[in-house]
Formats: sequence, C-alpha cells, structure tokens
Amino acid sequence: MVEQKARTIKELRNAGYKPVTVKQEMRRNLVRRIEEGQAHFPGIIGYEDTVLPHLENAILSGQDIIFLGERGQAKSKLIRSLVSLLDDEIPVIAGCEINDNPFAPICKRCRDLVDADSHHTEVEWIDRERRYGEKLATPDITIADLIGEVDPIRVAEGRYLSDELTIHYGLVPRHNRGIFCINELPDLVERIQVGLLNIMEERDVQVRGYRIRMPLDVFVVASANPEDYTNRGRIITPLKDRYGAQIRTHYPRNAEAEIEIMEQERSHFEDDGERPVNVPQYMKEIVAEITRLARRSPDINQRSGVSVCLRPRLDCRLRIPTRERYASRYPHRREGDCPASQRPPLRPPGAERQARVRDRGRRPRGADRRAPHPGRCAGRLQPLLQPRRSRANGRSVQGRLFGRSLGPHPVVRLR
Repeated sequence: MVEQKARTIKELRNAGYKPVTVKQEMRRNLVRRIEEGQAHFPGIIGYEDTVLPHLENAILSGQDIIFLGERGQAKSKLIRSLVSLLDDEIPVIAGCEINDNPFAPICKRCRDLVDADSHHTEVEWIDRERRYGEKLATPDITIADLIGEVDPIRVAEGRYLSDELTIHYGLVPRHNRGIFCINELPDLVERIQVGLLNIMEERDVQVRGYRIRMPLDVFVVASANPEDYTNRGRIITPLKDRYGAQIRTHYPRNAEAEIEIMEQERSHFEDDGERPVNVPQYMKEIVAEITRLARRSPDINQRSGVSVCLRPRLDCRLRIPTRERYASRYPHRREGDCPASQRPPLRPPGAERQARVRDRGRRPRGADRRAPHPGRCAGRLQPLLQPRRSRANGRSVQGRLFGRSLGPHPVVRLR
C-alpha cells in the first residue's frame, strides 16, 4: 500500500514531519551510509584515500566547501555527487519561488498565506534534483543573477517599489533548502564576490534598498583552478575565509585508476551488446601510460593542456576519447563490413618510404624541413609514438612497453 503524501500544512503536522536544515540532512544521510557500509560517493575513482576523507569530514562538520584542482580532476562530478546525500523529497509551500519551509516561511507571499489560513495552506513535494543548481562564473554575471532585482513588470502591474512582492529572486535564493554550486569562482569580478559575503556568513540576502532579511538555508559549494588566481582573477580573502573546507584534487595516482575511469566514462550505445568490441588490456595500458607521461612532459604546455604535436587535453579528455577512437576502428576490421579498398589508410601515403629514408640517416633533396614526419613526436613521447615497422603482435608490444621502467627518459622503442 502506497502511503499518501500530505497536501496541507495540517496534514503535514499530523504526520509528524520535522524539518531540518540542509547541512543536518546531508550529515544524517552520510552517517547512515557509513553505518550501513554503503559506498559514500559512487562513481568517484582514485580519491578513496585522499580527497574523499576530507570531503566526508567537511560534510560531518557542516562546512561550506571549495574544490581546488586542475582541469579534468572530477571537481564537478564530486559536487554533483553531493545531491545523493539529500532526501528523496521534501515538502514546500505550493507555488513558492524559494522553496519555503511550510512551518517557517521567509518570503512575504508565503507568510501572508500562512497568516491567512495556517492549516489549509497547500503543500507540494520536490525531489532532490530540483534542489540542486550550479552556475558557471563569467565576468558578465551581475548581482541580479545571483541574488535578485526589482521586477519592472510587477511594478507596472500597480505595486509600489517598496513592496517586497516586486522582487525577482536570483539563483541563490531559488535554491533555498538545497545545494548551490559556483564553478570557476575566480572568474567572478570582485564586486560580485563581495555580494556573496552575507550569504556565506550571515545566511541572508539584501536586495537594493529593501529593508528585508531572508535567512537562507543553502549549502554553498565552489570550484576553482589554482592557476586562475594569477591568470584570470582571484578569490578575495574575506570570501575565501568563509569557506570552512578547502579540498585539493589530483590526477589518478596509478594506471589502474586511469583504466577504470576510461571504462566508466566512455560513450555507451544501445547496440553495444549486439556488436561487442573487445579492447585488449595492453592497449588500455598504453593509452593510460601515454596520458601519464604527457602530464609530466616538458614539451607540453601544462597550463593550457594542449600538446605540441598531439593537440589533446592532458586529463580525462585525452584518455577517454583515445580509448573511444581505438574501439571505433573495430567495424572497419570486421569481414564484410567494409572492403579493404574502402578502409581509411592507417598512415598517409609515402610515410613508410620517408621513415626508411630517415632511418638511414639521409634526407631526400628538396624535402620540406618544416613538415615533420607524421610518426615523429618531440620529447619523451617520441619512443612511444613512433610507427611500428614490423609485425610485432600485441603481447610483444606489451612486454617491450611495460617490461621496463618508464622514467623521465624512457628508452622503449616499438620496432
């Protein structure tokens, strides 16, 4: 038998519902997961002994959080995983823009409704997804976007400017009793960051000259790239001090975590079961090791994440697309799917001849010295990316590549 949900404040009170703050709610659900031995943050790989313990301590302490880390270190994924710590549904006053608590409304509209009839005021239930919101910080964001502004349409309807009902609430009040995230916080101009000080400390908002004080219940989370402190902007000291927990993220520490992330984040299609693609383990290890070497290579701009000759990103945006492109070659290799004459070439015409000439230490006359061979690559990635000129099978490649230490200057050659 399905339990019927309360539809009015009287029914909600008779059901014994007791509202709690969003931080108490997240703390309660995390404690229950710890006691039951469940996965605290499913889908987060490689942070079990480093980032996740700090995140759990911050939630148990009821602190606002800011994640500091490079691109592609799952900061946004970590923030979105916090939604799973919210309750499935909570009651709010029907039609309220800021998810007012039925027992303690804070906006004027809901206060008037409760004062008029506190028992029969309608209540609706919202799920956890509607209680989460995020905003990418850009230089054109205004205070009206985050906090609120006077709505000229409501003023034109006959209301006075002094009427609180003329306020159009911004993103932060609209996520009252929920989680609000600001991505790339340093991109906010300093005068907008100052407007967040009251929200972080006093938990209220002030719109222009209105004499109102709205105690919001918001769990504020932010993410930032440490390089942005000097390149594009900075976080003002008073705002940074209001974040109780500053958590540093990192790239995966081992190749096993890299491979597990690749398999989890790669694209999945409906016909995967009809046409299964078996990617050899050694190819996954090659992609993971190239990604790890690229992060340490001096020939790659680590700030922009762009390689000198490969042009991919250094983080998961390199390893995941590379694994997907490798699997995408499978339909061309199946018998009868594509004739050999129609298959795209694996290397440009003449590449093999140029490689043999260069192996002998000579260079053809009139060759353009500014156009390097497609198989050549600068720095320590060159031994790994040279085209194979023999029919070495997969196991011999795996043994040659991973049979010795890949230090700062590997001497591995794929012959």
